Amino acid sequence: MIRFFEKFGIPRVLLLGFLDVAIFMTGDGFELTFLSKVMVDQGFSSSQASLLVTVYGLFAALGGWCAGVLAEMFGARRIMMFGACWWIGIHLLFLGVAIPSGLYPLILGLYALRGIGYPLFIYSFVVLMAQYISPARLASATGFFWTCFSLGIGVFGAYLPSFIMPVFGEYKTFWFALPFSIVGTIMCFFFVPKNKVVKSQGLSRKEQLAELAEGATILVTNRKVLICAIIRIINNLLLYGFPVIMPLYLCTTHNGGINIFKTEEWMRIWGFVFVVTLIFNTFWGWFMDRFGWVWPMRWFGCAVLAVGSVAFYYIPQWFGANALMMIVASIIVGIGTCAFSSLPTIMTLYAGEGKQGAALSAYNLAAGLTTFAGPGVATILLPVIGYGGVCWTYAALYVLAFVLTLFIRPRQPGFDEHGHRIAKAKNGTAPQDDAVPAVNTVSEESIGVGVAAAEAV
Repeated sequence: MIRFFEKFGIPRVLLLGFLDVAIFMTGDGFELTFLSKVMVDQGFSSSQASLLVTVYGLFAALGGWCAGVLAEMFGARRIMMFGACWWIGIHLLFLGVAIPSGLYPLILGLYALRGIGYPLFIYSFVVLMAQYISPARLASATGFFWTCFSLGIGVFGAYLPSFIMPVFGEYKTFWFALPFSIVGTIMCFFFVPKNKVVKSQGLSRKEQLAELAEGATILVTNRKVLICAIIRIINNLLLYGFPVIMPLYLCTTHNGGINIFKTEEWMRIWGFVFVVTLIFNTFWGWFMDRFGWVWPMRWFGCAVLAVGSVAFYYIPQWFGANALMMIVASIIVGIGTCAFSSLPTIMTLYAGEGKQGAALSAYNLAAGLTTFAGPGVATILLPVIGYGGVCWTYAALYVLAFVLTLFIRPRQPGFDEHGHRIAKAKNGTAPQDDAVPAVNTVSEESIGVGVAAAEAV
């Protein structure tokens, strides 16, 4: 079994770390599919429920932006432990104090603060991957990393609560997240190795702050990186927006909801999105390396997700409580969500030599901002245009991303300037283009600042 994982470039020393990511993210994703409904059931408005997840996403973006640089400077395991302990401590206050109090500002503040924890945990582990795994195998290993992430936050994080909630109720189900996060923290302490290199040893405090800030300033100085970051934000709008609005639309009559599914039925339907990503996280990375980086993102990512955005709204209108048709819509969303796996590589190439780390920090920032933007769109527009209007807005944003992909034309190794594959020479190898930097020439230190090549979710 260990040899099987080693074929993907995963060394034994990190194997339990990948398992740790899946376990910890199971705890983090426990409430994702039903928190908004709980808030509405307690008497809060749909906008307040959506704002809760929106602000959470903003703080998660902050954690994601800082994680890679902090892990390189002070040690990945140390930052992972800090993030995990922060998450557990704030979660206890959220459940033990904020929820029972019924005070919205307290609920909002503590839940937002909890959002810092999980990005520090998972993105710090990516630094270890960059230091322990050769660049030639890092893309495959990163695909496996995101498979573990999806397995935790989406599969177990959605399906386990759907079986626990009917027995224990919604509030008690929140508490079942703690055993997973605690086990993940303990595993981190005993089984996650230390950094091979700690960068803070050679940098002044001013240089450390400059390293951190560059992940944001590159968005101002490099237009191509900015375009890629905008596409990345749009990429996961449904992944974080639908868990906010769909439980209200499908499981309540609030704000025009149709109330045709039980909450646990919705959770199992949405879980299929992540079941699909277990396969397509890796598939799209393999496919794009062989057939092109941009056109699959344009057609199988942006176009497919535009269809998936409105399908979730209209399928219940047309077919009623048809779980099978809703599962088909979930599969569509899952396939499309994964079709952006070339974005980190494109951003590092556009950043240029010596700026790859900044590009990947910007990528992390965009990945975090999508957890803010998805529910943020719902927060602003739901009271004005309803569920259907929000779904059409998501679709329009994916059309915008489709257009933006027309402005990125990276020189992919093995392809000409028009994106056509270069014919192989007689010896079976493609001619080398000296103007095109190989993907795997990105330094380990640079990759460690952010997420490497095969992220989709």
